[in-house]
Amino acid sequence: MDANKLEKARKDIIRIYKNSKIIFTEREFKTMELTDFGLGDFYNIGLGVIIYVNTERVCAKELALKSYQICPQHIHPGIKGNSGKEETFRCRWGEVYLYVSGLETENIKAKIPKDYKDRFNVFNEIILKPGDQYTLKPNTWHWFQGGEKGAVLSEFSTHSYDAGDIFYDKKIERIAVDNF
Repeated sequence: MDANKLEKARKDIIRIYKNSKIIFTEREFKTMELTDFGLGDFYNIGLGVIIYVNTERVCAKELALKSYQICPQHIHPGIKGNSGKEETFRCRWGEVYLYVSGLETENIKAKIPKDYKDRFNVFNEIILKPGDQYTLKPNTWHWFQGGEKGAVLSEFSTHSYDAGDIFYDKKIERIAVDNF
């Protein structure tokens, strides 16, 4: 992503975070991660991440999504003798469409761009509005999308090893576009 597009994306994600009314420091905005998952299509498949803590035992993050932006389908496998990441998502602002393994929901709310339709295979829909939360057990296929206004989602989990995530779409790389 070129410098101008990167700066625009950074400002757009900061605006989403500020809409949430959660207080962030300038340092958090400067160190936030933006990722396009190696696809070069940030506004369709991408995510802004502020990491509060990630120790050997626990992790806490804020995730920001633009309108209908997708965090792609993935699973957190067991690594280095652990059973895989367990995580709880709590919607703080906007609306989140979360999809997990299970009975497929008819007429899902997500809007998947046509070029990406074959890159998802779990459609059990959980809609999270501010104050709603959902806990994923380790080794659960999932993906999520911001609603019409976008969304801010808190993630509380066991240790996060993002580089070890397995994505359904084999073209994806879990890399940051840039750290600020």
